[in-house]
Parts: sequence; C-alpha cells; structure tokens
Amino acid sequence: MHWYSRRDFVKNASITLAAHRAHWFQGATPAERIDLKGCVLVPSQNPTPRELKALTVLSEECYKRSGLTWKVQSSGKSTAPVTIYAGLASSMGKMGSRTQSVAASVGPAPETYAIHAGSDGSGHWITVAGSDERGVLFGVGQLLRLIDFGRQVATIDHGRFPIHSNPRYPLRGHQLGYRPKTNAYDAWTVEIWDQYIRDLAIFGTNAIEIIPPRSDDEPDSPLFPLPPAQMMVEMSRIADSYGLDVSVWYPAMDKDYADPQTVNAAVAEWEAVFKMLPRVDVVFVPGGDPGHTEPKYLMSLLQKQKVGLRKYHPRAQMWVSPQSFTADWMEEFFSIVSTAETKGWLDGVVVGPQSRLTLQEVRRRLPAQYPIRFYPDITHSTGCQFPVPDWDVAYALTEGRETINPRPVGEANILRKFLPETIGFISYSEGCNDDLNKFVWSGLGWDPQRSVIDVLRDFSHYFAGKEQAEGLSHGLMSLEENWEAPLATNASVTVTLAQFQDMERNAAPAVLGNWRFQQALYRAYYDAYVQSRLVEETGQVERALAVLRRVDEIGWMPEPLQIGAAPSAASPNGRDPMLLLEEARSILQQSMIQSASGSLRQRVLELGEALFQSIRMQLAVDRYRGEAVVRGTNLDTLDYPVSDAPWLLNRISEIMREPDTAKQPAAIGALLRRTDPGPGGFYDDLGNVANRPHLDLGEGAERDPEFRATPLTGFLYPDVLGSHAPLAWKRWAESLFDAPLKMHYTGLDAIAHYRLRVVYSGDQPTKKMRLVANEQIEIHPYVQRPWPPVPQEFDIPAAATAGGELTLSWTREQGQGGSGRGCQVSEVWLINTREQGGR
Repeated sequence: MHWYSRRDFVKNASITLAAHRAHWFQGATPAERIDLKGCVLVPSQNPTPRELKALTVLSEECYKRSGLTWKVQSSGKSTAPVTIYAGLASSMGKMGSRTQSVAASVGPAPETYAIHAGSDGSGHWITVAGSDERGVLFGVGQLLRLIDFGRQVATIDHGRFPIHSNPRYPLRGHQLGYRPKTNAYDAWTVEIWDQYIRDLAIFGTNAIEIIPPRSDDEPDSPLFPLPPAQMMVEMSRIADSYGLDVSVWYPAMDKDYADPQTVNAAVAEWEAVFKMLPRVDVVFVPGGDPGHTEPKYLMSLLQKQKVGLRKYHPRAQMWVSPQSFTADWMEEFFSIVSTAETKGWLDGVVVGPQSRLTLQEVRRRLPAQYPIRFYPDITHSTGCQFPVPDWDVAYALTEGRETINPRPVGEANILRKFLPETIGFISYSEGCNDDLNKFVWSGLGWDPQRSVIDVLRDFSHYFAGKEQAEGLSHGLMSLEENWEAPLATNASVTVTLAQFQDMERNAAPAVLGNWRFQQALYRAYYDAYVQSRLVEETGQVERALAVLRRVDEIGWMPEPLQIGAAPSAASPNGRDPMLLLEEARSILQQSMIQSASGSLRQRVLELGEALFQSIRMQLAVDRYRGEAVVRGTNLDTLDYPVSDAPWLLNRISEIMREPDTAKQPAAIGALLRRTDPGPGGFYDDLGNVANRPHLDLGEGAERDPEFRATPLTGFLYPDVLGSHAPLAWKRWAESLFDAPLKMHYTGLDAIAHYRLRVVYSGDQPTKKMRLVANEQIEIHPYVQRPWPPVPQEFDIPAAATAGGELTLSWTREQGQGGSGRGCQVSEVWLINTREQGGR
C-alpha cells in the first residue's frame, strides 16, 4: 500500500522538470537531437517484474507510434548506438558510469525519478532512475511524452535533460466505473481497460477506483463484454501489474443497517468481493448518493467490514465520506470520529459532491490524524458539484450534463483551490467524456504550478503527435471558451470550428481515427451546429413576434363583444387576428424543420458513429444502446428546440382555438406583454445571465466554483415541461444547502405598494421554499411550489419598501441533506400597483 503522508512527499520536494539544461554530457550542442531508431532497452540488475513492466510499456508504446522495435536486453554493457536504461536507483548505481550519477541524484521521496542523457565512445545513452517502482514507471512515462514519433522515426531533444521530478500530492487517481450508466465504460474490453490505465499511469496517475457488482445501477448492460465481478477482478489485476493502488467505491446499499441480520449479510457479501480481488488498497464508502444510513449504524457497519477486508488484504484501509448527510447527521458523524474506538479502524475521510460543509470546514472539524481525500466531480456540466458557470440554456438542453467536457482552465482552478488541505484526489467519473480533465488533474496533481497550456501540449503531443500538438492543445482550450459567453454572440464557436476543420483536413489517418481527436472534433461541430440553430430559431421567433405586434393595428376591446355587434368592432381596420396568428404560426413551424446547417449536423452524426466504433461511446439510446438520455446520449437531443418557438406555437394554437374571436386580440396582447412588469415595475429572468439585474451575484464562480456563496444557473435536462412552458421556466437561479438566494432593488417608490409575481421552477419540485423581505418580513412561509410551474403573486408590505430599497431572500428548508438543490427561482416581477391604478 503506497498512500504515503503528505509530509513524505513535500519533504525534499524539488519539481524541477527539465531543469539544469546546461550541456551536461560530452559533445552536446543545443540543436542536437538523439536518433532513437536503433535503441535497445536495458533494465537494472535483478529487475523486479514492475521494473520490467515499465520497459515493456516503453517498447510497446514506441512500436504503436512509430513501428520501431526496441528490444529489451539483459542487464549489462550495451554497444548499441543508443541505449535507454531504466530501473530502481538502488540498483542502477551499480551498473557503471552511464547510470551511477543519475542514481545518486534521485531523492528518497516516493515516486521520484531522474532522467539524464549523455554520450561516450560507444554511443548515446539515456538513463531513467526511480526511487521506487512507481518512480521508474513515471520516469518512463515522462520520457515517452518527450519523444517525437513518426513512421519509422523516434527522436528526442537532448536539451530536455537532465530532469529531476517528484509529485506534489501523494494520491492522484480516477474512478473507473464499469457499469451501465456510464457513457462508454460498460462496453470496454480488458484490452481497452489495460490501455486506458496505462495511458493514465504514463501521465502520473497512481491509483484507480473500481466499483462492486452491486451498486445504484442496473446489474447488466447489453454491451458488457464480461460480467461485472469478472471485470472487477481484471481491473484490479491490471492496476496491480503497473503498481498502481486500487480503491473500491463500495456504497452501502441495503435498507436497514440497524438490523443485525442485514449487517451479517452485508459483511458476507463484501468479504466475497474482497476475497476475489488480486489487489485492494482502500475501500471508500460514501455516506450517500447512493445509500442513506445514519452515521452510528454506518460507522458500525464499516468497522465490521474493515475486519473482513483485512482477512484478504492485510494493509488495506477503510475511508468514508459524510456525503448527503443532514446537519444533524454531520454533527453525529463528527462526534463518532472523535472517539478513541474509531481512531483504531478508520483511516481517512473523503470530501466530494453533496457535502453540506466545505472541504475546509470538514478539515477544521476533523481530528488531525485523519487525512482527507478529495473526490471531485470532473464529469458533469450541470446539476453537479462544479457546474459550468453561466452555461447557455441551448447547450444545457442539447449537449446535456454528461457531454464531452474539456474544461482545462476551470479544472485547474478547482484543483489549486481544494487540494492543499488534502493528500490528493480520486476523481468522480462516469465515462470517457471527461478524458482530458483526468489528464489535467493528474498532470497538475504532480505539479500544480505547471501552466495549463503546457499540460495540454503534453497531452496533445503524446496522443496526436508532434504535427498536431500545438493546434490540438489550443483547440482544447477553445472548446472551453465556447461555453464562456452567451452562445448566440460567442464568436469563439465559429473560430474553434475553423481550427478543428483545419486540423481535420491536414491530419494523418491515424490521428483522424484517434478517439481523443474525434471527441474534440465532435464537440467543435456540435457547438457550431447548436449555435447555428439558436440563431435561426431566435430569428424566427422574433419574426413571429413582429407579426403578432401588428395586433396594435387591429386593436381590441376590453370587454367581450355583445351579441349582434358588427364584426368591424373587433377589427376596426378590417383585419382578422386569425390571419396574424396563421402567419406567425407558419413562421414558427419553419423553426421546427431541420436546420439549414445540415452539413454540420451530418458531421456530428458521422463522428458519433466513429466514436462508437473507436471507443464505444454511446451517444444515442436506441442506436448505440446508451442507458438513458441523461447519460450522455446527446445525439438524441441534437435537434431539441433551443428557443421559445415550441411554447409560442402552443400558445398561438390555444388562442386560435378560442371560440370568441373578439377575445383573440386581447390574448395576443397578453402574450406579447408576458414579461412586462408595467410602469415603475421590474422584471428579472433569473436563469438568463443577460437579464437578471437585481440578482445578488455573490462571490463569483472563479472564487467559488462550488457555488456555495454564488447563485448558480440550473436547467431541466431532459426537458419535462416541453411546449407547455416558456424557456425562462426551463432555467433558473438557485442557491445550495442553507444559503439564501437574494435579490436587491433600489430606487423604489417609497409611497407605492408593490406586488410580487414569481415563478418557482427547478428540478427539485418537492422541496419547500420560504421568502423573506429585508431579512425579517416573511412574505410566505415554507411552501411546496406548484407543479407544473405557474406564476404566483404575493403582496409586499409597504414597510418593506418605505426606504426605497428592497431585499428578497429565498431559502429551502434548513438542515437537509442530499444534493443541496431546491431553492430555485425562474422569473420575478416586482409590480408597482400605484402606477397601475391600484392593481
């Protein structure tokens, strides 16, 4: 078990990658490159199986990228033109002048490595020496990332050396859940898993997390190549072959752990799993999502499970998270972990999604002897721990919460803010949609001071080759920028697509068939297609509304026509409101027809097929057997409406069905004035970042990426309201846990009476909310919102606005657990009834 303390890693840390670039070896010039074509690989004396594994990785990855065969020879003197030595520093120091000084330079910290290069009368040499087996593997990974490969070509710039490096954080891992709800993992074979785990290790990952056969998912998938239990064994074996730690995410799924029979059955079930696994270093049990067990019963269960775990894995550890706990359960949890009994068996605490307290608050409350592991959600885009800030609703309704989501700058910001209180991380992932994010976390977990673009260049160079490295690294940054502004006006989208189309035209077939390149290409085309549709649909909606505004030329009567009245009374200018409705409906129906950007759409579909063939991404439910639309199958929502067109069509149809045509002009007028707060009033569309001037924006997403003190924007995905609700009801502002959602008004009429109209929407319709004015005047108590949403109205007491200002604060019921969501508001009108005649 290799989960060292932070002190072990920080002590003597010297992350000096590519430092000391002086011409250390004889005959070197700055422009010289080492030709590795005739290279041989030499291990240390009496190498361990994992030392040899590192050399196998080096040889096999070279062959895949160049076709060159690097043979591993037994330890001894090499006469090849280029020799690469790799092994433990303790052994390399005994192998002669080519390795002695390198071995001596390797520090004692775990996972440290050094790489030096030189030349002598027999040829060039490169030596990789590690402080331990992982140090050897990570050093080999660094060397692979520096080599320029081509067809029958492999060269490296000698100016890169010497290198001395060791990681900042001792734990750098990723959850790899073989189960149906992921968007690809359930279709991966043993060979794919081996390559993926190897890829992660080459970039410094030192742990993976697997899941048991029984979790909060279906027990089977039509795409499983092996049963879950058998694949769990294989993944544990693969990780062990590389020397990586194996964590098991093991939710406590049974209903009642207060029942001794349930506990006994659970202990037996878990023991059977532990027995079959070749390697287990840690078992992590989440307190919720899934599972919902009071701490005193949960902790008692885990104490018993620790005994069963140690039968088969004597050094394995037991960790737990207070995930989804209520306020009362959090207090109970902290009381339990402070007891002497718990100190005897609990090894650490995990902090991740759905934690009521921040990581920093947990650290302050937790006894010092317990390390904290971070469990960041890097896989979701909305409705999650780290949602995309101010995401456009068009993206939310189409690409969804599990889309391909490279967020290098955002993920780097999160890592740098949260990791200092921890030993490191194992990320939460539900598929390969977050692939780039994993490598950003692994790279920056090794060295948090590295620039993000440097990590992306490393990634792009290794997976796409030297020719595409610069273009792809900047293209990946651009994909994140596609999500940073209102989509309709975001010029980055078309620029990003042009970048990728240029790479697409010039890339070699091997790059075009590379699934990582395909993922980025898919996102570039998908973003551009959604933007094109948004512009088209929005334009058609504006055209339809312009037609309806001609109702002013017709006029309408405030009261129904009397029987026998002349038709001209309703249409004094001789125009029939039905004609306006028909014309507007015809325009809107065009927006429901396939977009003019058919070529973009076709390319998205082609890339969706390519991704299924290359990496088994399931981007559609029926065609690719994805589990559900919410599980990343965004080809099924590719053409989902992104404007108010469906709702307007529905309302127009309702008005057209009105039997009393004299009421139609008034109904059209009400439709056009739906968001109008009237004279002296105010309107906020809280889910629209461009139209919420009175919302208290809090700290902001950069300082507060978890949105604990910043209102976040939420969305319905998939959309359950359909054409029966305007777009404004499918997005909202919300606060989390016990934090209030606040609005503030100034410049109010001090002698006026105001009335509040509000729409409570959201994805948590059963949660109750309370509204208070100026922190003390209750406007309404905790109430459950009407569902489907409808506008509600409440009087604002005159005392609340007498000073010319007003603060509104919404909260959900306090002390609850779960996701923290529920305080969700879509639209707010503050109506000046004095200006509207006492209305």
